[in-house]
Amino acid sequence: MANLDEPLQRLLGDKTAKVLAKGLDLHTAGDLLHHYPRRYAHRGELTPLAELADGEHVTVMAEVVKVQGRSLTRSPGYVLEITVTDGTGELKLSFFGRKGSYIAERDLPPGTRGLFAGKISTYRPRSGQAQRQLTHPQYKVVPDRAGEAAAQEWADEIIPIYPATKGMDIETIGLSVGIVLDRLEVGDDPLPAAVRTAHHLVGRRTAYEGIHRPKNWEELGRARKRLKWDEAFVLQTALAQRRRAAAALPAKPRPPVAGGLLDAFDARLPFELTEGQRQVGAEIAADLAETHPMHRLLQGDVGAGKTVIALRAMVQVVDGGGQAALLAPTEVLAQQHYRSITAMLGELAQAGQIGGAEHATRVTLLTGSQGAKARKAALLEAASGEAGIVVGTHALLQDHVQFADLGLVVVDEQHRFGVEQRDALREKVSGGRPHVLVMTATPIPRTVAMTVFGDLETSVLGQLPAGRAEIRTHVVPPERPAFLARTWERIREEAQQGRQVYIVCPRIGEQEGDEGDALEQEGERRSPLGIMEVLPRLEGELLAGLRIGVLHGKLPPDEKEAVMRRFAARELDVLLATTVIEVGVDVPNATVMVIMDADRFGVSQLHQLRGRVGRGGLHGLCLLVTEADPGSKARERLDAVASTTDGFKLSRLDLEQRREGDVLGATQAGRSTSLRLLTLQRDEDVILAAREEASRLVAADPDLAGHPALAAELAALLDEDRTEYLEKA
Repeated sequence: MANLDEPLQRLLGDKTAKVLAKGLDLHTAGDLLHHYPRRYAHRGELTPLAELADGEHVTVMAEVVKVQGRSLTRSPGYVLEITVTDGTGELKLSFFGRKGSYIAERDLPPGTRGLFAGKISTYRPRSGQAQRQLTHPQYKVVPDRAGEAAAQEWADEIIPIYPATKGMDIETIGLSVGIVLDRLEVGDDPLPAAVRTAHHLVGRRTAYEGIHRPKNWEELGRARKRLKWDEAFVLQTALAQRRRAAAALPAKPRPPVAGGLLDAFDARLPFELTEGQRQVGAEIAADLAETHPMHRLLQGDVGAGKTVIALRAMVQVVDGGGQAALLAPTEVLAQQHYRSITAMLGELAQAGQIGGAEHATRVTLLTGSQGAKARKAALLEAASGEAGIVVGTHALLQDHVQFADLGLVVVDEQHRFGVEQRDALREKVSGGRPHVLVMTATPIPRTVAMTVFGDLETSVLGQLPAGRAEIRTHVVPPERPAFLARTWERIREEAQQGRQVYIVCPRIGEQEGDEGDALEQEGERRSPLGIMEVLPRLEGELLAGLRIGVLHGKLPPDEKEAVMRRFAARELDVLLATTVIEVGVDVPNATVMVIMDADRFGVSQLHQLRGRVGRGGLHGLCLLVTEADPGSKARERLDAVASTTDGFKLSRLDLEQRREGDVLGATQAGRSTSLRLLTLQRDEDVILAAREEASRLVAADPDLAGHPALAAELAALLDEDRTEYLEKA
């Protein structure tokens, strides 16, 4: 007998084991048994030869009446042709290869009765009429006329189709799995008996048999259910242990202070917080008052008012004697946050200045492109504690940036930062951990996955503040050229009414290697449009006479700032930009967003870009210009974006297209994952039920002392790299 850790060399021999290791990274019995079939074939009901239709997958029972081989005339090679009949018609079986290499020639002499399965095709020889054939069919010899029951059983068999590799075909993988299953001793079940009973789950051995050698579809379904639970439960146990460990870490509590800066800020807000904002604010305020670090995800659609919530949290920490750092992915967004925060705080951001309020603090901006004098002043204000709020880009992560008492880290657009980058900021706190608030408008697959998988506490802003206008979205397709002509007319109409427009391109277009050149190409297509290719046509023909500004990532910081200020001041009618304006840019007078080559962008990017308009009470219009053909995946994606402005629905679409990535590792979405059967979009009920069960188990037995099989499974899943990732994530 063999256990799951048994090397494949001992079970299958060196030759097979080497191919499995090299081609599929399978080394042990457990590796092979978790190499699940990607789909299943079904031979189906027996079909009379007289009723065969071209293109059908059929299974027939017939008798061999003729066997002959011939050399191919147009190319080197040989074909073995076997003619079979069932009394109602004839059918040819064709096997191509080298002369003398056919097992079928030995298995199927004239007079042999057998079952044959494959796809019907028709060929017409140079002389004679068209004939139906099966090319390289599966077959099974039926020894005598009493084999009808066995024949039907063979026809009904469910055939696993495995992911294969060079030098190892599907059939050989299936045979290898069978050898391992026949010798397998699974040992203790890692899934507790109480969980198996409560959720009607089969045993592990039964599950392996059911997924690799199912007798019927019901057995296969029970096996898949159990093995999905294995993946969900082990993962949820890891996350439950992590949440428990995080709760034990020290963090300085920052409870609300009556009569402090937060109360003064709330009093000067020019609008009423929505019910959702008040509720989420209360959740965050309670977290900040705890002695263990907050780790919360703030999800809110574009324009839902996340910045106000984050600012109230930062101000609460300042009231408690600490500092808050806001990490933004781009300089444009960092500058936007800096301007909006100082504007919202007003005199409350002018500590030590004439006109500053009694309960005031200082807001400091720190970016990589600042001049030496401004940078030195910002570093000093952060290190001394004079600045209660520090806004910055990746520059905040550098070793020489120090804080007097960092109490809260706010990460805007979480998916734009890696785990290592976020961890670098948290390490700037001595003797504990800061509270962490992560914000995102359209969760990318990993964020959605980790939310449902239980890694983060979640707050959702589902209600838009008063004054947010409707945004209508339309696809401008290649088969309707009049739509594109109308796009330029519409831009002129908006400008004539004093409103402003964004036009976004995937790249700059100045030289190779600029923004957007790494975008995925779909087949033979032209390069994505660049700003510098579009600008001459806009100025000289399409939008002649309008004031057009250009913004992209390669402009010097002072030029970026100047362009944005001119656009915000209505000195420009059109802003032609790359995705540098994707998030955070807030110009209430902008009403139209035109996205060129929209199929080059992801769902999240499109939704974020769309959110730049309709922010000032005026209706917004988003036009998705594309060359993608109707029916293509790209067009389906654009049609979906046009059909809804619900960012949470769109994140589901993104997830379905890209999968969730490796939840316990640094793998990005769309690449390999430790989850083989479990998927977020189909298995939320399993994930949530497993989370509840795992949380109860870890609360009762934190170290899994009473569940050694589960502990071993967890240790195998959490290798050194993933354990380190969990610590930092």
